Amino acid sequence: MVKGTPSMGKRGRGKTHVRCRRCGRHSFNVKKGYCAACGFGRSRRIRRYSWQNKKPVTRARLV
Repeated sequence: MVKGTPSMGKRGRGKTHVRCRRCGRHSFNVKKGYCAACGFGRSRRIRRYSWQNKKPVTRARLV
């Protein structure tokens, strides 16, 4: 009924994520049935975005 502090104590029950069969990371959501890291169970292609890695900073030469 309440949605505050008493409800927070019940969050530790059960497992949300388990180890993924494809990428091996602990990010396969049991309830949804797909991996948050690689997209296994949702798509055949590996989940990857251009914004994941920061691009290297190019510095101007000081002459």
